Amino acid sequence: MVWRKLMFASITINFGEPFLYLLGLGFGLGFFIGEMAGMPYLTFLATGIIAASAMQTATFEAMYSVFTRMVPQNTFESQLATPLEVDDVLAGEMLWCASKATLSGVAILTVAYLLGAVEGLQPLLVIPVVFVIGLCFAGPALIMTALSPNYDFFVYYQTLALTPMFLMCGVFYPIDTLPEIMQGVVQLLPLTHAVALVRPLVAGLEVSGVWLHLAVMAAYAVVGYYVAVVLVRKRLLK
Repeated sequence: MVWRKLMFASITINFGEPFLYLLGLGFGLGFFIGEMAGMPYLTFLATGIIAASAMQTATFEAMYSVFTRMVPQNTFESQLATPLEVDDVLAGEMLWCASKATLSGVAILTVAYLLGAVEGLQPLLVIPVVFVIGLCFAGPALIMTALSPNYDFFVYYQTLALTPMFLMCGVFYPIDTLPEIMQGVVQLLPLTHAVALVRPLVAGLEVSGVWLHLAVMAAYAVVGYYVAVVLVRKRLLK
């Protein structure tokens, strides 16, 4: 109900920046690059931006919005005065983060259709995958929220985790162009697996390693959730 009052501003923020990436880099840089990994660069970029946008949307919701409800607004305390437990509250938060990530992914997918970057029905299969991506990134972000003393603390996570993943996990170029040691490192990061799953689905290619990619993302989601539950319970129920 609260989000409905801010719906248009929220969608504009989640939709606007990725849209500019597709226009500016997809067409501008794509003119010089031509094709990458056997597909037009606009398509290559669109597939990466869908995954990255889901990552950012879920992360920022799980950090800034959840922290606001937990600390300044004391919404969590009101919820915990009911039969709800910390587990229930954080499960609801994770589902909402994943839902917002899905809305963001659908918006970018729609733009990709309109720009001619993707076609056919196979790209629609990515929608439930984007929901899983949202859960994947909401988990670690909730840990940061549970540990954070204030909003400024989130800058560390943005700088040391989100930005490196955004730049090195295959959004803008194939990871096999990285030095060999870095290729091994980025395989441990969830965005690499998100992009590896989203790209062939959206581009209409054969998908491989589905269970591996889903397992990695599920592990980040589950571990993040349980660690966050422990930390939030310790923080609120002293």
